[in-house]
Amino acid sequence: MAWRITEDVEEFLAGAGDFLRARPVEHTLLLTIADTVRLRGPHTYGAGTPVFGWCDDGVFVRTPPRGAVLSGMPADAATALAGSLADTDLPSVGGPEPATEAFAAEWHRLTGATPRVADRQRLYRLAELTPAEPPPPGAGRVAGPADRDLLVDWMTTFQRDLGDQPHRTAEGIDDTLSYGGLLLWEDAGRPVSMAGVTRPLDGMVRVTAVYTPREHRARGYGGAATAAVTRAALDAGATDVVLFTDRSNPTSNALYQRLGYTPIEDRRTVEFAA
Repeated sequence: MAWRITEDVEEFLAGAGDFLRARPVEHTLLLTIADTVRLRGPHTYGAGTPVFGWCDDGVFVRTPPRGAVLSGMPADAATALAGSLADTDLPSVGGPEPATEAFAAEWHRLTGATPRVADRQRLYRLAELTPAEPPPPGAGRVAGPADRDLLVDWMTTFQRDLGDQPHRTAEGIDDTLSYGGLLLWEDAGRPVSMAGVTRPLDGMVRVTAVYTPREHRARGYGGAATAAVTRAALDAGATDVVLFTDRSNPTSNALYQRLGYTPIEDRRTVEFAA
């Protein structure tokens, strides 16, 4: 199982693009990471140099300091990839459960590092949008440049709440505003929640950054913002709208299913301890 590995995102997309575009829903994260690096440069996600790889049956990307993100792949491809990366300092691996399990087992055999499941996610795809009735007070609107400071503040808080270290947050907001990818839900003219979508790729967009400040929670604003940004994406021509949830959060999983999202695949992130 021969893996081709490069630091050149254009080479990667030339070699793996057809594989990724054949299943844009399942490959949403890989597609958007590669596209973001292509558009915004190699240090979008951190100071380290991104690494990309592909073989006949699978793909991976890594944006240091983060770990590797895998596509679905046969166990032998995941095992071979672990061998190809064994001389690198890899903190984690994430992706569909079977591929991640096979990689983690081989990584443990090769390096002695102990795998620990750090996160379990579920990928959903929209079937038919069914907004809550009645909706909460207010309405959604596409965010613009005048909202930039608020969005940077909210996004920074959102990233920290997730345990991420904010990196080039303002630049990311500017990029998302450039294609109208952020929506604010307002109640009585006051922003109370936000939701975003990734740049469209092969008809697919992913809902991201659904955030409601603590003082405005438990009022339905987050669900309303999600429904509104989903509707905006559909109206703009999206054929597939997807999102990830934390499988340990029954509230969000139930909410998105009520809005019309259906489960597609379960994923996990495995960290490696020395």
